[in-house]
Amino acid sequence: MDFNVKKLASDAGVFFTRAVQFTEEKLGQAEKTELDPHLENLITRADSTKNWTEKILKQTEVLLQPNPSARIEEFIYDKLDKKLPSRTTNAELLGQYMLDAAIEFGSDTPYGKTLITVAEYQKRLGGAEREFLHTSAVTFLSPLRNFLEGDWRTISKERRLLENRRLDLDICKARLKKAKLAEAKAAKKSCLQKSVSTDEEHKDLKLLSEEVDKAEHELRVAQTEFDRQAEVTRLLLEGISSTHLNHLRCLQDFAEAQATYYAQCHHYMQDLQRELNRCANAVSAPHSSASVCPNPVSPAFLSGPASSGAAVPAASSSSSQKPVTLAMEQSQLPVTGARKARVLYDYDAHDTSELSLLADELITVYTVPGMDPDWLIGERGNEKGKVPVTYLELLS
Repeated sequence: MDFNVKKLASDAGVFFTRAVQFTEEKLGQAEKTELDPHLENLITRADSTKNWTEKILKQTEVLLQPNPSARIEEFIYDKLDKKLPSRTTNAELLGQYMLDAAIEFGSDTPYGKTLITVAEYQKRLGGAEREFLHTSAVTFLSPLRNFLEGDWRTISKERRLLENRRLDLDICKARLKKAKLAEAKAAKKSCLQKSVSTDEEHKDLKLLSEEVDKAEHELRVAQTEFDRQAEVTRLLLEGISSTHLNHLRCLQDFAEAQATYYAQCHHYMQDLQRELNRCANAVSAPHSSASVCPNPVSPAFLSGPASSGAAVPAASSSSSQKPVTLAMEQSQLPVTGARKARVLYDYDAHDTSELSLLADELITVYTVPGMDPDWLIGERGNEKGKVPVTYLELLS
């Protein structure tokens, strides 16, 4: 107990001395040891990295979860080191409501069937969103948090130690300066006295000389500790460059996750439009199918801008004009020949008449008379089936 009280008193004395030194430096009443320019630049760069990382992290959290209450809940679970319960996405909730409405209205009615179809794709959108949120949290948010809660805390701790070592060094410098002034003043006083110096005066001079030697020794120790701590801090701060490289990779992963998510959403909505178009064609009269359910995909994907001119009359023409329009659209692709195509996105076949696709693979495609212009016949080895044109890049 006695040792702890003494240590506490000693620590309090050191803290008070440092506080006095720091205050005098702020008031311009004491000299301050300046850090070398390279270390100052590293500190400035580290502070900037910390500040912008905090802002980017916070805004990304807002982007991924706009609900403040949900973010607070996630924060609490994270601090308690507990797994966050699975939360239904808004799209999934909407899909469930549509399914419930379809059951109540009648799943065999046109409205009920459409509700079921849209609900299925809403749930797919919700699943894609869930996957995107999980991927972003793992590949982007977690590394940023780890830097702020791990590496940055270590850097801050070493910087505080460096600041304490600098204050101790400046205190030792001031103490040595004061001791030398006292010694010089006593020596000058002794020389001016005409009478012979007494033994007591010699003792005082000796004590002052010993005080100077002690101050010089303390200064050397303080300088050594300051230099060592400056080197440790410098090495940690230079690691910020590695942090930037790591955050760069994380940012690329985040952008890739975003691109994948939005591409999935785009594909799902295209498939949904196609399904709705089929449903509309099934319940509409042949002469009005084109006007009731217009083609959701522009024929411009077939062969470039030249096909867009044929798409406009195709959507607004009557049944008597459809053979002419069909012939014009079919002329954009070889009827008897075949050509290669690169698959842009994954595609899952909806029935046995279609062919499933994998992104970046090459397949052979061709069209046949009377075929829907939004579809082609695709071949891959012994497999054959219909494939959507919007999922392909036709090669010359």
